[in-house]
Amino acid sequence: MTVAAQMLDTYPKDLGGVDKQKLLECIEACFECAQACTACADACLSEDMVVELTKCIRTNLDCADVCATTGRVLSRHTGYDANLTRAVLEACAAACKACGDNCSEHAEMHEHCRVCAEACRRCEAACRDLISSLG
Repeated sequence: MTVAAQMLDTYPKDLGGVDKQKLLECIEACFECAQACTACADACLSEDMVVELTKCIRTNLDCADVCATTGRVLSRHTGYDANLTRAVLEACAAACKACGDNCSEHAEMHEHCRVCAEACRRCEAACRDLISSLG
């Protein structure tokens, strides 16, 4: 059991009808994607063709920040605001789509971009699944 799962299981109040499994999957996908994007940006900086990867690096860093923030927002339940949560999830899904699309363009040449694109796709899907379960 992950720490995120343990924290959700030990939360002393009701989660207000939020699907706990989808919430858990989204929190974990957000933090995984943030790490993948950070590492991909760093790997891009180590490539000989770093100038050509400038947009990829920027998109990676933006996505990492949005994912990390989304994971933190989703980890807080007291005073839950469905409208704010939905907006943060939409922003995260958009950042993941942009980063996943950008990394996919480099995936055949750079393995780190392939791995990152896959993490972005998983996170985007997890955000969209959670949004759809919010009603």
